[in-house]
Amino acid sequence: MSTRTLVSPLALARPRGKAVYWTVFTGVVLLFALAFLFPAYWMVTGAMKSPDEVTRTPPTLVPQHWSLGGYTDAWDLMDLPTHLWNTVVQATGAWILQFVLCTAAAYALSKLKPAFGKLILGGILATLMVPAQALVVPKYLTVADLPLIHTSLLNDPLGIWLPAVANAFNLYLLKRFFDQIPRDVLEAAEIDGAGRLRTLWSIVLPMSRPVLGVVSIFALVAVWQDFLWPLMVFSDTDKQPISVALVQLSQNIQLTVLIAAMVIASIPMVVMFLVFQRHIIAGISAGSTKG
Repeated sequence: MSTRTLVSPLALARPRGKAVYWTVFTGVVLLFALAFLFPAYWMVTGAMKSPDEVTRTPPTLVPQHWSLGGYTDAWDLMDLPTHLWNTVVQATGAWILQFVLCTAAAYALSKLKPAFGKLILGGILATLMVPAQALVVPKYLTVADLPLIHTSLLNDPLGIWLPAVANAFNLYLLKRFFDQIPRDVLEAAEIDGAGRLRTLWSIVLPMSRPVLGVVSIFALVAVWQDFLWPLMVFSDTDKQPISVALVQLSQNIQLTVLIAAMVIASIPMVVMFLVFQRHIIAGISAGSTKG
């Protein structure tokens, strides 16, 4: 059965039709590329302008005098290496713990079918209805005085890691993806003598690379861009992540230096997204199964 389109294949096959098609296609692609890339260009070049030029009206599209002084000043004056490292430690730890525990919980709820599994899943999903702001005070009181052992996790990366582990949304994404894995594949692994952990490691996880990439992006970005919770946990300036440090140290900093610091802080997230994007695309073909 043929598919009807706005322009018939016969019209597209003509020289005029091809010219119009490629003109419209190129124009749309350039328009979307400009809409997405122009803000990034504006930030990168804004840090290369002088303080007077960056606030000039009307603004200049291209810096009159290119200078990397804003980036070097941001790196030194705002102590970006320390705060970036703090952010990497906090985001990586939260990602690893969330990756392990959410994957194990989703696998158990999806394939092991525990008793009261649907009730447990319903309780987990019910937490999504609670506003995040309503949990700030209980989380802070818990972290300030951990029950049973009465230990404070303030100014400690564990204060970021432990609350980030229980992520109901990512757990639900993983469970829904695990539900789509054919039972025949798991039964074949069981016949070959693979246990449940071996099946999870050798069969389920390789087939789940697309959703694992998405969950990893969500987990890392959530910690990297969070501001309120790290501000409450870390009163020690030397242990604060980049999101908090940029606000705390921006009061007496020139605007160009602050823009440069924001550009530097965004580079790891851009690199991380590009890396995981490659794994998502590769996982779509690697994780496909025949019905």
